[in-house]
Amino acid sequence: MRQIKIEKISKSFEGEAIISDLSLTIPAGKFFALLGPSGCGKTTILRLVAGLEKVDSGKIYLGEKDITNIPVYERNINTVFQQYALFPHLSVFENVAYSLRVKREKEKLIRDKVFDVLKTVRLLGFESKSIKSLSGGQQQRVALARAIINEPEVLLLDEPLAALDPKLKEQVLIELIDLQDKLKTTFIYVTHDQFEALTVADQMAIMNANGRIEQIGTPKEIYEFPISRFVANFVGTTNIIEGQLRTKNGDFEVEIEKLGNFMVYAPAKKEWMIPGCQLFVSLRPEKIYISKKTMEGFSNHLIGKVHNIIYYGRSTQYDVILINGKKLTVFEQNEEHFPQEIIDYDDQVNLYFQKENVVLLES
Repeated sequence: MRQIKIEKISKSFEGEAIISDLSLTIPAGKFFALLGPSGCGKTTILRLVAGLEKVDSGKIYLGEKDITNIPVYERNINTVFQQYALFPHLSVFENVAYSLRVKREKEKLIRDKVFDVLKTVRLLGFESKSIKSLSGGQQQRVALARAIINEPEVLLLDEPLAALDPKLKEQVLIELIDLQDKLKTTFIYVTHDQFEALTVADQMAIMNANGRIEQIGTPKEIYEFPISRFVANFVGTTNIIEGQLRTKNGDFEVEIEKLGNFMVYAPAKKEWMIPGCQLFVSLRPEKIYISKKTMEGFSNHLIGKVHNIIYYGRSTQYDVILINGKKLTVFEQNEEHFPQEIIDYDDQVNLYFQKENVVLLES
């Protein structure tokens, strides 16, 4: 296993800069997700690492080896594309065996390796089937089998689940996690879907619309502690509220127009955190407790009226209009068949949250 190290790479197409001076290290043996909006350059990075495109400037390393100008077939890096690129006229067996036949390997070796990898992706018994007879999830597993049969050091996955329905997508995501854990190969997974990235990644990088990396960390770090409004909004759902930073008895508070002061917790003071400065706070909907009752033990309390209710099965979303006219979204876990408290449209409700769940963001 070797890491991928990208050093100050740039790439333009027809005079338009797609990637500019970008650096990134992807640890060996990890499931790494590259997450960002469509058009931000994620797939371009993948194609540069694979050798399908050449960098304009900068370097790409596999371990200590400079692979910037090495041909695709010498990189020991394979790619699973969004469209899978399977051969429709070949059987499952022959699709998976294709690269071994190109290398003119012995028939027994080919047979042994193909059956072994089909077992890994749970497709034993499908070897004689045609590609056209397979479901989308099965075709995706054939593409994976074909990509891993040569035991690449790095496997690149470019929006591999885009064509699958949501339920099948959840199933295949779990299969990908198990596969990566078994192979111990470095996986680089490109997606614009934050659910996919949060599900599979050991580590992830968030790219903004300008092709720059906003934040790198574990899914939990990025979700719980976003460093910018872009990250907070792009990864999951959140409430962004503008206010002014205040101090009281050495602790921070945020003053929000027509709502008052709210207690917040800042684990580390940043340079921009000067009392009186404008800032934003991020408050995840599931961190808010909603009730028509008066409760104790919470740092902060708001009052509002229920404007909209969306039932998701596992949870219910409430859109609440606060007394200053702003909307706050709340998620409540549906834990009981017959809840003791029913919240309906136009009900006045109390919203409670702890100061530790408020994330401060620079204006």
